Amino acid sequence: MKRVECEFEAEVLDAVFQGRWPEQAGEPLRAHAAQCEICRDVAAVAGAISESREALVAEAALPDASRVWRRSQLRARQEAVQAAGRPITAAQVIAFACAMGLLGAVFGATSTWFQGALGRMASFEAGAMLASASKLLMEHGAFVLSLVAAVFLVPAVFYVALGRE
Repeated sequence: MKRVECEFEAEVLDAVFQGRWPEQAGEPLRAHAAQCEICRDVAAVAGAISESREALVAEAALPDASRVWRRSQLRARQEAVQAAGRPITAAQVIAFACAMGLLGAVFGATSTWFQGALGRMASFEAGAMLASASKLLMEHGAFVLSLVAAVFLVPAVFYVALGRE
C-alpha cells in the first residue's frame, strides 16, 4: 500500500515557504526528502508556488498613497451622506402615506356619490355590483384614473427617483 502522508511533510513545507530550501534546511531533512516521494513532491510543488508568489509580488504596482487616501475620503463622505439621508427618506415616505390616507378619508367622508355607490354595491349581488362598478367608472373615469395614479404611480416615481441618488 502506498503512503499518502509523511511526518516530515510540514517541515519541508515550512522550509520551502521560509526560503530555507534546500541550502539551509539541514542535512537530515534534505536526505529524507531525497528518499521520500511525498516530501519530494511537496518540495517541488511548494517551490513552484513560492516562486510564482515572489514573481507576482515583484510585479505588483501599488497606487500612490495620496490617491488611496483621497478615494477613501470620498467614499467615507458618500457613505455619510447616504446614512444621513435614510431617516429623511423614511420621514418623507411616512408623510406621503399619511397624506394619501387623509386624502382618502376626506374624500370618502365628503363625497355623497361615492358613499351612495358603496351602499349600492353592498346591497347588490355580484352581477349587479359589476354593472354598478362599470357605471361608476363610466361616470367618473377621469377621477378614478387620477386617484389610481396618485396612489400607485406617485410612490413608484418617488422610489425610482430616490433610488438613483
